[in-house]
Amino acid sequence: MVYALIGGTGVEHLSLEKFRTELIDTPYGSVSCDIGFWGEKEIVFLRRHGKDHRVPPHKINYRANIWALKEIGVKKILSTCAVGSISDRFKVGEILLPDQFLDFTKSRIATFFEGGENGVLHVDVTEPYCPSMRKIISKAAREMNLKITNGGVYVCTEGPRFETPAEIKMFGILGGEIVGMTGVPEVILARELGMCYASIGLVTNIASGIAGQPLTHVEVIGTMNSMKKIVAKLINNTLGLLSPEQHECRCVSGSGEADMF
Repeated sequence: MVYALIGGTGVEHLSLEKFRTELIDTPYGSVSCDIGFWGEKEIVFLRRHGKDHRVPPHKINYRANIWALKEIGVKKILSTCAVGSISDRFKVGEILLPDQFLDFTKSRIATFFEGGENGVLHVDVTEPYCPSMRKIISKAAREMNLKITNGGVYVCTEGPRFETPAEIKMFGILGGEIVGMTGVPEVILARELGMCYASIGLVTNIASGIAGQPLTHVEVIGTMNSMKKIVAKLINNTLGLLSPEQHECRCVSGSGEADMF
């Protein structure tokens, strides 16, 4: 199993062909995944928030999810995330591929390496999102005449509340361009285990204090529903272009100092 799709808000109901559901045991808990075919590619589909979107961002078992994917042989992870726009660069309904992040989470364990048997790993995240996978996603978008932006600074907050206008203003001053609640520590954990990871950011709303009106989860879901078909086609085209060989990237070296798998 080389490829995995982690589906976030609004993408939980995508379905595979000829799939089976497996429960994968990890040192951090059990993870339910669907394993089947998307077109001609066999992939693992993991619902980040669970089947009925019952798991809030700060309660997601990120370590179990990423460990489970590594355990069954996944090498390349494609994820989706709903984001709010902080920058004039991104409008509602647009798609981007983050290349950097700012971590404003508070209670999440962001490493597999907490000392003891696993030791300590100071993983390099100069390029947290696989540059080679982002190029492939961009190529897939061009082939379907879809405009996407390759690059953007993702701000991850704890959630589940939306951010205050003061926080959004601060994030903008620091260089943040989009904001979400699930991208970290997912991307870090994938790097620690030497997997390529790229995220498709779907702009579902304008961030608090910019839009001039209160934010609602209904608004986010509504925008996601309108983007479902184009997102599915982008994922399909991307999977068609991905190959199992190692890309020209340094993602696999993330776990170079460790010997866990």
